[in-house]
Amino acid sequence: VTGGNRGIGFAVVKELCQKFRGTVYLTARDVTRGQNAVKELEEQGLRPKFHQLDVTDEDSIRTFRQYLSGKYMGVDILVNNAGIAFKVSAEEGFYRQAIYTLDVNYFGLREVCKSLYPLLNPHARVVHVSSSCGRLSLIPKESLRTKFSNPNLTESQLDDLLNEFLELKKHSQEGWPNCAYIVSKIGVGALTEIQQRLFDDKHVLQFDIAINSVYPGYVQTNMTDYNGILLPEHAAEVIAYAALLPENTEIKGKRVNLSGSTKKWRYGQSLHLKYNILNIWFKKICFIYIFCMH
Repeated sequence: VTGGNRGIGFAVVKELCQKFRGTVYLTARDVTRGQNAVKELEEQGLRPKFHQLDVTDEDSIRTFRQYLSGKYMGVDILVNNAGIAFKVSAEEGFYRQAIYTLDVNYFGLREVCKSLYPLLNPHARVVHVSSSCGRLSLIPKESLRTKFSNPNLTESQLDDLLNEFLELKKHSQEGWPNCAYIVSKIGVGALTEIQQRLFDDKHVLQFDIAINSVYPGYVQTNMTDYNGILLPEHAAEVIAYAALLPENTEIKGKRVNLSGSTKKWRYGQSLHLKYNILNIWFKKICFIYIFCMH
């Protein structure tokens, strides 16, 4: 679990320690904070392990991969949770915010995947923690939406689109959202489908790999100034569900929503899940959820 020292990531580590029959790694950029988080879980009778991981640092990613490949036969679950959203009060200019936001939320996630995907065992499950802010409909310009929704879009082409956003001086006038967080999460949604398609088409030995993104809802975390309407534990439940999907599941390359439904990211087609993910008043909060961040 990346970004596991607090918030949703911490809750996911706890949930997986209780439900997954294997070793769970809590990773964090800051060693002290990560180790303290592990200690807190150990005091609750759980036994996660810690390893330093900065998703924006190639050396850190490489070190983690070498550690895993030298110690284990493979990876069964990867939860890409590490993320950032600048607050309204942030003093950094838009361009600086955009670079760092995409570096963590999209490019960092992608690099972790590139490094760890060769280690995935058959039936492995990958979860990208996303947001309802990653909905394609939040791109104002139709021609841009068409590019992102291209069913044959490649990872390289997706990178080019996101770099185009970073390079534009007048992104809003060119039809982009005026929010780097939205763009980064749209990128994650597109990447989810691309990655699943590649595994379905080419990876014969790594069969039944399921890659999905999760929209966990408006959660009480540092990112939301703890103003969310859900606890991290609620988000962790739906993320753990996606991380523990049974063998030969049909839920692949989809987004898993708080309501317990899955949707194709590009088309918004909905598939009902026979699983009561959260025992909460969903009907009362769905109107708030539309514009929530994770």
